[in-house]
Amino acid sequence: MKERSLPKREVDLVIISDVHLGAFGCHAKELLQYLRSIKPQMLILNGDIIDIWQFRKRYFPKSHLMVIRYLTGLIAKNTKIVYITGNHDELMRKFTRFNIGSFKLVNKLLIDLGGQKAWIFHGDVFDITMQHSKWLAKFGSFGYDLLILLNSFVNFMLTSIGRQKISFSRRIKHSVKRAVSYINKFEETAAGIAISKGYGYVICGHIHQPEMRTISNAQGSVTYLNSGDWIENLSALEYHHGEWQIYNYREDLYAQAYAATSKQSVSPSHKETFEELLKEFELG
Repeated sequence: MKERSLPKREVDLVIISDVHLGAFGCHAKELLQYLRSIKPQMLILNGDIIDIWQFRKRYFPKSHLMVIRYLTGLIAKNTKIVYITGNHDELMRKFTRFNIGSFKLVNKLLIDLGGQKAWIFHGDVFDITMQHSKWLAKFGSFGYDLLILLNSFVNFMLTSIGRQKISFSRRIKHSVKRAVSYINKFEETAAGIAISKGYGYVICGHIHQPEMRTISNAQGSVTYLNSGDWIENLSALEYHHGEWQIYNYREDLYAQAYAATSKQSVSPSHKETFEELLKEFELG
């Protein structure tokens, strides 16, 4: 069966963050299948899409390049795409306000959704290590990458003997009081500022923790949302017909059906993929 025989699922708005293309733990193949299975009116890439911190010339798989190629193809088809910069792709902050076709690059975004303002930004502005000790943040990122590699090996061994997979980082986040406190403080800080500005939604990434909940204080309340990541959670945010939901690829049999029908008999080389990417990016 050919991929085009399956209709794409229409979505008003999709928000993705923390993909980390160029890092070992990135699930680029799964992300590509998700993107192929949907037809968003607007796609927001909320930071850390390309992991410039971890980028290595010797490691940038074709699946990672194919994600970039697919996104440029969407731009060529006039799908609205907004790229919000994060800390791992902070070099792109030099080029904010860049617009080409249906694509624009910004540091933050404020849009109207159903009569309410949605404030969207990556979230690293609340990270103390980013503000005062960038080297420490980069060292922590490297350690996280190694943890994901070790976790992948352990899960391979577990599944080979019929055991369930485990997540080292998730266990650490939920068992270490300081990590739990950091996540709570991050969410409450973002929500508090959004409430003071009268926004209806505040939407972040950065902490790799998908979430959707109402946060209240003495001034009012706001809906806090976090898109999670494509390292462990394989999650995104979807807004359709006035309703939000946290998307999880592992629970999406429809996107996985795309994966089953889009296999190619001959995988294109890096050069062929890059040449196709350039062709699709010709917007004139």
